[in-house]
Amino acid sequence: MYLYLFPIISASVIVGVSFGGRQILPLTIDGIINNSTALDYLTLSFAFAVGQVMWGFANYIGGTVADKFGNEKALILGILLSALGCALIPYCDSSIEIILAVGLLSAGGAGIAGLAVAMSAVNKKVPAEKSGMAFGILNAGGSLGQTFLAPIGVILIANYGWVFALNALSMLLICTLPFAYLLKDHDSKTKSSGKNEAVNINQMIKIAFSTPSYNFLALGFFTCGFHVAFIAVHMPGVIAYCGLPATLSGWSLALIGLFNVIGSLVAGWCISRWSKKLFLSSIYFSRAIIVIVFLISPKSEITILVFSAALGATYLSTVPPTAALVAGMFGPNCMATLFGIALFSHQIGGFLGAYLGGYFFDISGEYTLVWLIDIALALFAAIIHLPIKEKLVTQTTI
Repeated sequence: MYLYLFPIISASVIVGVSFGGRQILPLTIDGIINNSTALDYLTLSFAFAVGQVMWGFANYIGGTVADKFGNEKALILGILLSALGCALIPYCDSSIEIILAVGLLSAGGAGIAGLAVAMSAVNKKVPAEKSGMAFGILNAGGSLGQTFLAPIGVILIANYGWVFALNALSMLLICTLPFAYLLKDHDSKTKSSGKNEAVNINQMIKIAFSTPSYNFLALGFFTCGFHVAFIAVHMPGVIAYCGLPATLSGWSLALIGLFNVIGSLVAGWCISRWSKKLFLSSIYFSRAIIVIVFLISPKSEITILVFSAALGATYLSTVPPTAALVAGMFGPNCMATLFGIALFSHQIGGFLGAYLGGYFFDISGEYTLVWLIDIALALFAAIIHLPIKEKLVTQTTI
């Protein structure tokens, strides 16, 4: 594994800054609202909800670009678009403008330079038997971005203002461009993937949608998106609703990121040895239990921090086994595209998690109903993964 750490680290830096930056953006919501009389909490929730869908769709677009033109081209394009979106946010003074900056440019760029392309690039550079652990390390590296950038974002906002924080994030994204070039696939040879090597992207998409296991996987990933987006966008609001200090939001997001590092590494280790679908099922079931315990617990700073740590352990530990299942079912040649489609499903759930969090809070003044929906979806996902078949898919096996 040590021989392959260089591409893994390069991909982790890009994903870490991109993912960490997306956690900073919700921390600027109050500043954006106070700076404009035309924007309110529901409008911002909708903009972030659009961003969830766009991030998922852009992962598919980025995957298609990467599979056809190269990983580094997709990554460079995504980084530049995301940096532009962050830089334009302070100048937005209408619903359309904020949706374009947050929902399309920033989120879309982050999606093009997102997990689908990064994991595909790494998957092409490591042996098949080591890809599960590689995905876990990459996902953990991405989580470090949240761990460090979320509290840094809080500090920058508190001391220099939210506009300065967004400009700093834009510049940090630009600094990751050299790492994109380092992920260029200089070797035309890829890992053997059996009969799937000769199948083009359009054929593989048709095969994927004709495969029940892939559809179950994408449907379960939908519920993951609802959970993750609701927490990412509305955790500061949940903390404020509990009457706790606003600065706790940054530490909450940081703990989620820190424990997600641990969860991702554990996920990579486990899926290299045991059933990926059973690991996924257990993660979703654990989420339901964690949220139930949080709802019935007294709300305090300690409760929030413990809840954040527990959330972090299961937060994005679904990504390595999901990516590994896609790679195992369809091989590496179209992985970026097919994993991108699964991420699009994830982000449709993310749209609902981000928007319904704001919608139900706007009409009821609390988040309880959204938490209950989250619990139901987690239990559904725990069940839907059980029929998945963990084997290479060809036209003769569907």
